Amino acid sequence: MEMQLPEGATQPRRTDNALVKALARAFRRNCILNSGEFATIAELANREGIPTSYMTRFLRLTLLVPDIIETILDGQPGPGVSQSRGLGPFPGEWAEQRAHLG
Repeated sequence: MEMQLPEGATQPRRTDNALVKALARAFRRNCILNSGEFATIAELANREGIPTSYMTRFLRLTLLVPDIIETILDGQPGPGVSQSRGLGPFPGEWAEQRAHLG
């Protein structure tokens, strides 16, 4: 059985809840660090009960290009955008991020 959409209809948005949650956690933790409550990432990671290396990967999400973040929140990320890919290494330059993550 196959479902076909009427001509001109668009595919419903499917939000990647895990990725949205990861973004939210990253920005929350970044705000905590910027508040001065913790002097280092390691101190915050210790309080959160996660390894420092994992914390730094989460915090890296705050460096994503704003329009990529918007597409994630809108449920329209490109094919190269996923939580595992976002937590992996990606370029710092925005133009390179767009090319790398699609």
